[in-house]
Amino acid sequence: MTRRALIVAGGSIQEAFCLHYMQSYKFDHKTAVDFGLQFFYKSGQKPNQIVGDFDSADQKVIRFFEKQEGIEWLRLIPEKDDTDMEAALRRMIADGYEEIHILGGTGSRVDHMLGNVGLLGLGLETDTRILLVDSHNRIRMIQKNIKIKKTEQFGRYVSLLPVTPRVTGITLTGMKYPLKDYTMECFRTIGISNEIAEDEAEICLKEGILLVMETKD
Repeated sequence: MTRRALIVAGGSIQEAFCLHYMQSYKFDHKTAVDFGLQFFYKSGQKPNQIVGDFDSADQKVIRFFEKQEGIEWLRLIPEKDDTDMEAALRRMIADGYEEIHILGGTGSRVDHMLGNVGLLGLGLETDTRILLVDSHNRIRMIQKNIKIKKTEQFGRYVSLLPVTPRVTGITLTGMKYPLKDYTMECFRTIGISNEIAEDEAEICLKEGILLVMETKD
């Protein structure tokens, strides 16, 4: 059985969506990252782990959870090379979780958002499925073939962007705009706004890394 973990960060959080998402999956472990602790406090949830340098978290909220038993704390210093999110992800991977969902990893800080998108690559290095999710998007990074059932897709559109300069042998089946043995290169937008046209779509590639984004309007 897949061991599944949730990370809630301090980016864009829509409480109703996040609560529904948490109820839709069986998470074996929940981690709050810095300001993401606010979501757990407001919604009456208790994380298993709290990670951060706490430069943005509310001190009242921190004190509240410090009184709770059974919470593991990973306290970081602000003067560090990686982000709180990277530290939390690496800890979850080291702890053997095979699937990690990130909420609150997108938002107005484009630098943090792009950094979090880049961290999806940690999953490729460790064979861990990592999903970056908000109320409009589900984002993952792939280097091998995947299938998406129409009944299970997240939103209407499926968009592809190359992470490596070139991604070769892209073949798309079951989609409105199919491709066959296509080479996708950076600085092109041919992969944007495709749609699943059949019961199941398949994204195949030979070499390279793709960003797969399932999106809603």
